[in-house]
Amino acid sequence: EYGFNCRRSQQFCGKGGESADVIGLPFIHIECKRVEALNIYNAIAQSKRDAAFNETPVVMHRKNRCGWLVTMEFEDWIKMYKENKDG
Repeated sequence: EYGFNCRRSQQFCGKGGESADVIGLPFIHIECKRVEALNIYNAIAQSKRDAAFNETPVVMHRKNRCGWLVTMEFEDWIKMYKENKDG
């Protein structure tokens, strides 16, 4: 829908490969959660634990009748903003 070639992964455990829930955005490790009550700190910890060395861990999440949100650590957001603010 947004022009990125992304897809759900095969969902297997462990580091690297296709351990993220969604693959296709280079350097981003996506954990995708669609639940009514989410412990966001547990979800970001999972993304951090499973992310490869060069990937930024993020959680994309929503509950019913609400839009998607993206959660990431503040330091990662600052780094991303600084890298892209002039471009």
